[in-house]
Amino acid sequence: FNGAGGNLDSEKLWKLPEARDFVPCIQPSSNYKTPDKTRGYLLVRTNGGLNQMRTGICDMVAVARIINATLVVPELDKRSFWRDTSNFSDVFDEDHFINALANDVKVVKKLPKELSSATKIVKHFKSMSSFKYYRDVIGSLWEEYRVIRAAKFDSRLTNNDLPSDIQKLRCRACYEALRFAPQIEAMGKVISLTLLSIHFLASSACFSLFIVLIKFPILQLLVDRMRSYGHFIALHLRFEKDMLAYSGCTHGLSNAEAKELETIRDETANWKVKEIDATEQRYRGQCPLTPKEVGIFLNALGFPSETPIYIAAGEIYGGVTHMADLRSRYPLLMSKENLASVAELEPFTNHSSQMAALDYIVSVESDVFIPSYSGNMARAVEGHRRFLGHRKTISPDRRGLVHLFGQMEKGLLKEGSKLSNRIIEIHKNLQGSPRRRGGSVPGTKSMESTHSEEAFYTNPLPDCLCQRASQNVNTSIRESNRKVDRSMQKEQLKVL
Repeated sequence: FNGAGGNLDSEKLWKLPEARDFVPCIQPSSNYKTPDKTRGYLLVRTNGGLNQMRTGICDMVAVARIINATLVVPELDKRSFWRDTSNFSDVFDEDHFINALANDVKVVKKLPKELSSATKIVKHFKSMSSFKYYRDVIGSLWEEYRVIRAAKFDSRLTNNDLPSDIQKLRCRACYEALRFAPQIEAMGKVISLTLLSIHFLASSACFSLFIVLIKFPILQLLVDRMRSYGHFIALHLRFEKDMLAYSGCTHGLSNAEAKELETIRDETANWKVKEIDATEQRYRGQCPLTPKEVGIFLNALGFPSETPIYIAAGEIYGGVTHMADLRSRYPLLMSKENLASVAELEPFTNHSSQMAALDYIVSVESDVFIPSYSGNMARAVEGHRRFLGHRKTISPDRRGLVHLFGQMEKGLLKEGSKLSNRIIEIHKNLQGSPRRRGGSVPGTKSMESTHSEEAFYTNPLPDCLCQRASQNVNTSIRESNRKVDRSMQKEQLKVL
């Protein structure tokens, strides 16, 4: 970063983090064997949005391996806030999922008919459980039952202290097996045939190249359209009705809007916390940045007003009203809705998980990814970008920023070089450079300690990433580890 409001060295803004010599290393060890005949069937009904379902599915793959179960293709959540009717095959490539895991876990599309009346058990797997728990406690259920249904699937497997082969399996499941459905991939990828003339195709060599292009599409539709504007930011702007209602965050909203969100929270049965102090919540860093605050943040980092920004989000609460300040600063705000035609989006429009998948694709491929809140999608995208080479991800320190914004509201601080320098200093080590996954927050005990660990899918290092040139973690990585902001780990105490 270098300056504010467009006074900057452009290369520094888009420069990738240092120490990018890590590559995926997810192949199993020589002791890892194809599973023998399984002992029974594991049924899973997911819950939550796209990324909560994603990580939970990958954990259930690992659990199926541990307990030697045949995994039945998971049922997607149709009862949550979004009421999405999508099935697994509508969002993910079902056949690829089954085939890609063939050497790890047996996966079938449906429970065999002969087992429809078999004795089943619905089991609440303990949160953040260990290898030993699944092997000994859950595995012992096969003595009485042939089918186990997981009553809950998210956050059921611990982040750390698992066998290396199980950790690598989680990564193979997440980054290789769990591919989006063909119709979603088709929306994200396109080949421009206008680039190929009949004369070009006439030669056999070029025709072979054409066949390769058909088989492996190279131009992503939404990403390609964003790149036509130059380097771009994918901004996960979590200023959506469900997030604000769940978190109780009302800063910048009208009294009527705050009341509407309170009503939604009261009427949503599975949201346990009803009474929330919005001011306290905000100053703890537990609220998403508002669109206005994001605009101040980006300007302070030095991104000029002509920076293209892809808004990876659902409908922004308050729409035009709350987006006005951000748009006045950054007019090149794009989304899937204005990058693609109505006809192109029509197959996905009424399915929140499928629309979220499109945002996920663009966010992973963007030049810079910035989440306004550390929710499920933010953590999943950050982890995927780390896995793909530590692509630049700027994680706002919301507690630090809220303190600065508070000073601005009191007239003690103004936009300019002083604010810019402070924000740049806070975030110089929060750009996605390689570091080992954070452990539990000091002082926490038992389950609280486990929940405070950095999520596995946020940072799969060291389990699934190895240094290309050396087996030793270099000096820059060790230094980065020492400078990790502990407040980021404390946010893990809040599980969405």
